[in-house]
Amino acid sequence: MGNSYFRQIIISNDSTVQKKLDVIRHDKVEDRAKTDLLKLTLAFLTISGCWRPVSWTSLYKYRLYNIYTITLILLLYTFAVSQLMDIVLNVGNPEEFTSVLYIMMTVCVASFKISSMSTNRKNISHIINTLTDKPFKPMVTDEIKIRQNFDKMIRNNTLYCFVLVGSTCVCIALTSLFTNFRRGNLTYEAWLPFNYSSPVLFYLTYAHQLTSMATSALVNLACDCFICGLLMHVCCQIEILEYRLNNKSHTRETLRDCVRHHDLIFDFASVVNEKFAKIIAIQFITSTLVVCSNLYQLAQTTLSAEYLPLALYTVCMLIEIFIYCWFGNEVKLKSLQLTDRIFEMNWPKLNNSFKKTLIMIMNRATIPIEFTSAYLFSMNLESFVGLLRTSYSAYTLLQRL
Repeated sequence: MGNSYFRQIIISNDSTVQKKLDVIRHDKVEDRAKTDLLKLTLAFLTISGCWRPVSWTSLYKYRLYNIYTITLILLLYTFAVSQLMDIVLNVGNPEEFTSVLYIMMTVCVASFKISSMSTNRKNISHIINTLTDKPFKPMVTDEIKIRQNFDKMIRNNTLYCFVLVGSTCVCIALTSLFTNFRRGNLTYEAWLPFNYSSPVLFYLTYAHQLTSMATSALVNLACDCFICGLLMHVCCQIEILEYRLNNKSHTRETLRDCVRHHDLIFDFASVVNEKFAKIIAIQFITSTLVVCSNLYQLAQTTLSAEYLPLALYTVCMLIEIFIYCWFGNEVKLKSLQLTDRIFEMNWPKLNNSFKKTLIMIMNRATIPIEFTSAYLFSMNLESFVGLLRTSYSAYTLLQRL
């Protein structure tokens, strides 16, 4: 009798310890999931001057980062103005026009992005914080794993884009150093209010152009990967909702939370679309013009040192707009897919209250979550194909001039 009693105490203590260990393990996984949320994309945003880290609360760091951001903005704006003035004052034929247009448009877009992200910092912070609050916050281990899988995809996509953009920038810089720099020419044609024939002014102007080019590439990369990361988190929330609906132990309160979660996913997607619609619209228009311009240059250029950087630059622009269209299309398909997942559930075993809740969600899910760029373009694969057709049509028109 005594041995049995002590055995029960030991088993009870072991189960209590195991439960405590499970709670500690869950808390660690939850903390890791929270810190991994858009970690790499936010790091790139910080480096590009678009995002001051939340932990930088001291006045010294606040002012220092503002000075850093203003410096990058001045770099971009001065370079864009020099390009624009060159088009207005010096360009006389389509070849000269396209050779200046593509880099000027890219820098202009980067200037708009860094300015927009800096002025909308509070809104962006609110969007990020929404993903860490209920009902978006993953509550159990399986939900945390779902978010971690999406965070891993976001991180990998960001790294792939960084490698491509970084390789392009290095290729442009090396090609320019071995060709333009040796001849005493700048990397890009530009109008300048001074004579840069002296060595010091030439070195400074040359460095200014390459630094501005690299800055614009980093800003575009950081903003695009961040926005696409938010699109992927919309898909993540839909998948978490699917998991919660498949949970067998439902109460009236949990059913109400599922309906609320579904409504808030739509609201979150709407806020993201509203805050970044102008950036996406300008990116669509710019990509069309740049691809058209670069196709014309590639057709006019023989296989030379300038051909590879131009080809890589064109690929970057196509990838830049393709990821918007791809992930926008994924969100649309994922939101429609929710209805199919609900159909696949075991309806005969569900109670009437649960069935009514599912029907309510299904009715809402028949209207997909669709991202648009300032109500001009839908972000899907059809829009990407349309962009290619428009670019080719404009390229054909340029060749006839």
